[in-house]
Amino acid sequence: MFTGIIEAVGTIAMLQPQGADTCVSINSGGLEISDVAIGDSIAVNGICLTVVTLNEKGFSADVSAETLAKSAFSQLRPGSRVNLEKALTPATRLGGHLVSGHVDGVGELLQREADGRSVRLRIKAPDELARYIACKGSITIDGISLTVNEVAGAIFSLNIVPHTLAETTLTDACVGQRFNLEVDLIARYLERLMLGERAAQVEGGSISEAFLVEHGFLASR
Repeated sequence: MFTGIIEAVGTIAMLQPQGADTCVSINSGGLEISDVAIGDSIAVNGICLTVVTLNEKGFSADVSAETLAKSAFSQLRPGSRVNLEKALTPATRLGGHLVSGHVDGVGELLQREADGRSVRLRIKAPDELARYIACKGSITIDGISLTVNEVAGAIFSLNIVPHTLAETTLTDACVGQRFNLEVDLIARYLERLMLGERAAQVEGGSISEAFLVEHGFLASR
């Protein structure tokens, strides 16, 4: 588990294909890794990866075919900057929100504009994730815990304050860029709990408008 508070920005040192998977070597930059052991988890742009080797400059990890297919990892190249966060401990301050490091989908940056001293980003999420994104709710963008300011369908906006811009890869974000998205865990579990016994059904195991009407959450039309 993670908090979405980025500890350092590292760089991709090497990408080595291994069959359908990839081994990535990362220069950890300012991330303190003296307390990291082989087998520990580190979030790289919001993707929970397991450390398989350590050296004086950083670490390496294996990236599965599933992760390559479901995340924006494939757009990274040697020299790409990445957000890094070590797994939280019982003594860690929960400054962001609970983040699993499991990418739910990939979003695209539609617009970037100045907003006072901040930068406002408009991002298009996959349609199937729209129901989990709420105004003033939490979302993780490339491993960064952020607050949603506005939602319109599957498009949402965020304000990035100067500190976050300076300490993460968002300072380099440009229109058309793809981001790893992780929605709020609470929303995921709440949806599943609301299904009750229907959660065990292969068909109809999701919340629909008809389900909400049937259980009194929406008025019938």
